[in-house]
Amino acid sequence: MSVTAEIRDRLQAAFDPQQIEVIDESDKHIGHAGYQEGGESHFHVVLSTTAFSDMSRLARHRAVHAAIGADLIGRIHALSMDLHDGS
Repeated sequence: MSVTAEIRDRLQAAFDPQQIEVIDESDKHIGHAGYQEGGESHFHVVLSTTAFSDMSRLARHRAVHAAIGADLIGRIHALSMDLHDGS
């Protein structure tokens, strides 16, 4: 399974989001630190879920990192996020 699919599956299971996008942006980082041949090193996540309604921005980021898991976070170089309350 690709890293993109693993991230999507874990976030889907944790948050039951109204919107989810996991975008592999690795091709934008060719020649930069952390780039891996074949991609799947730099990601951007767009996630909208009602689970974020009572969370601060920092709490949302921490929740996403926890849902993805340390094992998977350790396999990627960069993760940017747009996290929204889905209500």
